[in-house]
Amino acid sequence: MRIVSRKRLLWLLIVVASITGGSMIYMKGQWIVDERSPTAAFVQHHMTNPNGTLASYLKDATSESPDVVAGREALSESLGLWMQYAVAQNDEELFKQSYDLLTTYFLMPQKYIAWKLDAEGESLVTTNALGDDLRIIGALLSAAELWEQDKARIRETAAELTQTLNQSVQMEGYYVDFHDFSNGISSDTLSLVYVDLPALNAMERYELLKPGMYEKYEYLLKSMPDDGLFYPKSFNVNSKTYMYDDKVNLIDQLIVANHLATTSHKPDKLISFLKEEFATRKQLAGQYRRSDRTPVVAYESPSVYGLAILLAIKSGDPKWAKQLYNHMITFRSQDPNYPGGYVFNGDTHAFDNLFPLIAETELQKYLRK
Repeated sequence: MRIVSRKRLLWLLIVVASITGGSMIYMKGQWIVDERSPTAAFVQHHMTNPNGTLASYLKDATSESPDVVAGREALSESLGLWMQYAVAQNDEELFKQSYDLLTTYFLMPQKYIAWKLDAEGESLVTTNALGDDLRIIGALLSAAELWEQDKARIRETAAELTQTLNQSVQMEGYYVDFHDFSNGISSDTLSLVYVDLPALNAMERYELLKPGMYEKYEYLLKSMPDDGLFYPKSFNVNSKTYMYDDKVNLIDQLIVANHLATTSHKPDKLISFLKEEFATRKQLAGQYRRSDRTPVVAYESPSVYGLAILLAIKSGDPKWAKQLYNHMITFRSQDPNYPGGYVFNGDTHAFDNLFPLIAETELQKYLRK
């Protein structure tokens, strides 16, 4: 038997940690690999406001309008993604902290979630964002299945939020993008990226929706047309028509595809395009022109790769998932002042760290199976 020195063993463990994206910790007399991503540490150290809410941007800035996100303002989108990460990581304490942020800052007296807060936790808006709401409700119900502590209270919060959606954020029998709780005005549009089928399925299983509601939204996605490749942008609930944008946001397409991938209607055409695009161009652009399928922009988004990894996992394609992951992390820690972060020119957006973080966590779990 070959005996490996403690010094060499430590060196080998450090190499393993660098490959997996983890770090070394000393526990119970031995060095082990901490599989938590350095991106999580970056978010906690650099993207978290003093009150615990997640900042939208690394750099501080002043918002010129309540409808425009800037600086250290906090979004319900970020909270929902952070909750999803806590569930994926099986981190009950982190989830509890996120739940406290939800109930302390984001949950308004009318039992809706404000989509944006300032850095101090005050809401200057009176609207919700459906996609964020469903993501948070889905995370709440997942947490209730994982952990016994506060299970009843978490489920009660999910039920209250769903009741608000059912009473105020519907039109013509469909959920819509938002409702303004100050003037009672709702959108007549349902963005397809907001049709969160896993969350809706959980809501129906917990009897928060009427029977058949999940099937209605599943049918909405499964029966939607496409242009031969890309999906529509939204669905008008009055005219019952699907609408397209000339420029396609790949993040939106990937979120819709991830939701579709949970059904029997797999997003095969989009997957084939993405795999060919990545093989030939060695990258995925952030936006594409619908008419000729060519990139509109030169930039690459870490969020795109994070969502593509999640799609590869759902498609049972570990080889592609690892290729995407290896490319994605080349954008990480390029700024030595912010190790673990996807920081460009001294700034970053929360979702460009949170989507990659969730993808990295889910990929580790998938490869361990």
